[in-house]
Amino acid sequence: MAKEKRVFACRDCGATATQWQGQCRTCGAWNTMQEVRAAPGKPGPAATPGTSGAQVAVLQDLPEGDGERLPSGTPGLDTLLGGGLVPSSAVLVGGEPGIGKSTLLLQLVGGLAAQGRTAVYVSGEESLAQLRQRGQRLGVLTENVLALSTTNAEELLEILEDDPPALVVLDSVQTMSLRETEAAPGTISQVRAVATAVIERIKQLPTIVIVVSHVTKEGQIAGPKLLEHMVDTVLYLEGDKQHLYRLLRVVKNRYGPADDVLVMRMLGSGLDPVDDPSTFFLEARDPQLSGTAVVMAVDGQRPFAVEVQALVSRSYLSMPRRTALGFDANRMHLLLAVLEKKLRVNLGQSDIYAKIGGGLRLQEPGLDLGIVAAVLSSFYDRPLPAGAMFWGEVDLNGQVRPVMAQDKRWNQARRLGYRPIFCPHQDSGISSIVALRDRLFEHGRQSG
Repeated sequence: MAKEKRVFACRDCGATATQWQGQCRTCGAWNTMQEVRAAPGKPGPAATPGTSGAQVAVLQDLPEGDGERLPSGTPGLDTLLGGGLVPSSAVLVGGEPGIGKSTLLLQLVGGLAAQGRTAVYVSGEESLAQLRQRGQRLGVLTENVLALSTTNAEELLEILEDDPPALVVLDSVQTMSLRETEAAPGTISQVRAVATAVIERIKQLPTIVIVVSHVTKEGQIAGPKLLEHMVDTVLYLEGDKQHLYRLLRVVKNRYGPADDVLVMRMLGSGLDPVDDPSTFFLEARDPQLSGTAVVMAVDGQRPFAVEVQALVSRSYLSMPRRTALGFDANRMHLLLAVLEKKLRVNLGQSDIYAKIGGGLRLQEPGLDLGIVAAVLSSFYDRPLPAGAMFWGEVDLNGQVRPVMAQDKRWNQARRLGYRPIFCPHQDSGISSIVALRDRLFEHGRQSG
């Protein structure tokens, strides 16, 4: 018998090592190395040239693809994917537990089943009774909606043998295992083996597979990073479970645009796409309160208005508190240092809290000007102009620089009727935070 080989693999990136290490040298994560046992096979005979059967083809001589896409039943989702689902493709969906992945995918199964196509929902986490209860609540129960509750990947592959369905949902890949792989479900070996077997089979059929994967504490898709390279499309479902909204983000898409988002609301009947998310995150906002500013943010390809809130209060602690929710706290520390340096504003004895309304999380440099305006409004306890709109990046010298999609933000703000607009635009005249402060005080005197 071949001697068993001990290998240690990182559960985040899939890197391997012959000895256990506290930190993965590839991704830098701590305590992620797990032992994977593998029995090396016997080396086979050397291949004879010309006997492998592989042939090189001329691309221009190959027949053109028909480009057929299957509508998902949700117009917003079809637009996000570039026109619909592509047969023989693999889609990876990630998200936090309880964010709504199963609800979204069961709606997708029902949408294809309503068109007369067969769709199978394979769950390794829920029983058939639980799936039926969820499907009844969503109103997707038809004769074309099939379900299978198993953790055996071989049973999933058997579904694809005789009469393959149009769609297969695998929820989730961490719960599945192959008998030939001697490892526990959820380990690097099992996740890689299951994903490889399913995707290789799907590429030979006109079937779409959607694979659900858990996320780590850092918000990254768990398991080897190889999964993202194996699939054709990667989707993230984000949002705060305490709020109604969800963001479906496209990170990778071989058949359409990437880096786009779809805003949806979590209702009792499922996830409902928001037709116009431009002002969706400004519900119940009072413009007469100090410390609030409206920012035209761009996440992906969609501009929408969000509210930035700030609270500056006297501190009774030896070290004042600095708290940021929804954006990088280091960015707020940088902006506060610029305010103290360039505007001579004494913030060293104040507790400062800032957040993005609605529980949003954005990595957007255009938030800088809105954060500065909200902090100054709370510091002086004076509300900003009722229809004011802000965006722009603030550098270390206090200058306001243009950001991505400048014209798109400007046109959207004017379409929604926001006046005045504070941005690094030739019509607004805002080139520094000093000019911003002077303009805000001027508008403040005019508005009362």
